[in-house]
Amino acid sequence: MSRSVFSYVRGGFAWFWNAVDKSRRASMNFLFLLVVVLLIAAMFGGGVKPLGDKTMLVLNLEGSLVEQSSGSSRDALMAGLSGGEVHKSVQLRDVLNVLDAAAKDPQIGGAVLVLDEMQGGGQAMLREIGAAVDRFKASGKKVVAWGSSYNQRQYQVAIHADEVYLHPMGAVFLDGFGKYRNYYRDALDKVGVTVNLMKVGTYKSFAEPFIANGPSPAAAEADAFLYNDLWARYIAQVEQSRKMPEGALMKAIDNLPALVAEAKGNLAQVALDAKLVDGLKTKDELRVMMTKRGVDDPAAKSFRQVNFHDYLARVFPKLTGDAIGVVMAVGEISDGDAPAGQIGGASTARLVRMAREDSSIKAVVLRVDSPGGSAFGSELIRRELELTRAAGKPVVVSMGNVAASGGYWISMASDEVIADPATITGSIGVFALFPTVDKVIDKLGIHTAGQTTTWLGDAGNPLRPMDPRFGQLIQGVIGHTYEEFTAKAAKARKTTADKIDAVGQGRVWTGAQAQERGLVDTLGGYQDALKAAARRAKMSGEPRIVYIEREVSRFDKVLEFFGASTAKAAAAKAFGDQARASLLPAGMPAGVATEVVQDLGWLNEMTAQRKPFMALTHCLCSSPD
Repeated sequence: MSRSVFSYVRGGFAWFWNAVDKSRRASMNFLFLLVVVLLIAAMFGGGVKPLGDKTMLVLNLEGSLVEQSSGSSRDALMAGLSGGEVHKSVQLRDVLNVLDAAAKDPQIGGAVLVLDEMQGGGQAMLREIGAAVDRFKASGKKVVAWGSSYNQRQYQVAIHADEVYLHPMGAVFLDGFGKYRNYYRDALDKVGVTVNLMKVGTYKSFAEPFIANGPSPAAAEADAFLYNDLWARYIAQVEQSRKMPEGALMKAIDNLPALVAEAKGNLAQVALDAKLVDGLKTKDELRVMMTKRGVDDPAAKSFRQVNFHDYLARVFPKLTGDAIGVVMAVGEISDGDAPAGQIGGASTARLVRMAREDSSIKAVVLRVDSPGGSAFGSELIRRELELTRAAGKPVVVSMGNVAASGGYWISMASDEVIADPATITGSIGVFALFPTVDKVIDKLGIHTAGQTTTWLGDAGNPLRPMDPRFGQLIQGVIGHTYEEFTAKAAKARKTTADKIDAVGQGRVWTGAQAQERGLVDTLGGYQDALKAAARRAKMSGEPRIVYIEREVSRFDKVLEFFGASTAKAAAAKAFGDQARASLLPAGMPAGVATEVVQDLGWLNEMTAQRKPFMALTHCLCSSPD
């Protein structure tokens, strides 16, 4: 009996499928063997190459200084393939680990700080690095800083070095703290957008740019109080580190035009005369100086050295023993799941729960760098921390650059709150925004109508004017949320809700000001929080540090690679590109247009929320440049 055409097709397909299956298994086996060979080579190949005596650690921090990396490998790959810019970042924890490990390493003879490419980093983070440089110096090793120029943030780290050098054509730019905001009331009126604001808190100024043409007196007062305190601390730190008389730095800034004229426009000479730097050197002159002080490396035609990333690869965490679990709460707070570099109420609460249920973890440190966000998401996290304490595990909060509004909410269920003196915190207040565009559609000749069974059925429609009853409803919810906020803060701080309200009302404070007002317990840094957690958990010796971070499933990794995780970013980019395209022809500079797009993009996200409103504990604040 002859075979049918179908049987031939089926047989061919079976042969093809078997060939594919065998090829796949062969490829996977080859990769597995390759990994085994590499592991064996790493284990028995003699380990990392010895550094040699008097090796200098070159702390070349390239990219944005962050608490937690947020970029994915897919982002870097796609940017590289498309010829775009690959955004680098450096984690604060890695910088601290490298400096602390190098301080104890007998082969490290000293350090050179090269900070030209270091970007970002708020006041608390920069002070953490400065403290780590001080610990490195306390081990008896010298530190030299060099820069082609120093901006305010880079110089804040450089002043902790024993010697600070500047390129002869460079400068030290110290322009103080503070910023101007854009206000959109008139612009939104012209296009017909009405922004309805419901809030509790005299100083809760987050939404003012959308409802006013300038800051309220309360906001201006609070900003001045905050920035003046931060700047006074910065000046004191510079003058103390550089051994300058009190008041010398502000005198130099006030007389800068005359000093520049006297130096015939040479800004590097102005910095040298003002004792901001110890000398002017090109990079090759620095290389010669360090070679004379250290060991010549003929192969590299420089001094014997190891850079930041290479030394970081030599720093291995402890893998056994009792541990302190560190949960990073970095970024804005949303309700559900969020990737690294952001806070999801559900996902971050899950991380806290993982730490609580891990028997090897004896205490939890919550590292907070957040301006806040969703009140509900904040409460999810706070509750998990409360349960962790009830389970007998101490919780210590370490406040970074910003721990305000929702960032303060999640800090309340703790045994101790430790803030840097320059942390921006407080902002105990609640608000909600409900933008309506009924005037816009009137101009376009668009009309909306329909039937609902209750007045609430279309109350959240932004195409219609806000129903006063809906505004009353939202204001009631906001008031209740504020009462919850102050009551929980009062319980956590062992005081009354009235006293919390007196220092609340949405006002922001520095960490030092917050301590004076009873909102935080201790002034200190991240290392102080780890020590406090170990002490409270009665842990002896140097504890193991475990970072509790989200594990990405294989399925999620596949989706992420093909762009699922970047859908929201793509949508935001599309909105931004469209808005910039309309602003640039009007003659608006690109940088200003970008800032406007960011502000209005946030308002656009509010309009696009599926919920008719959301109680937000958010602070329009960031650590100053």
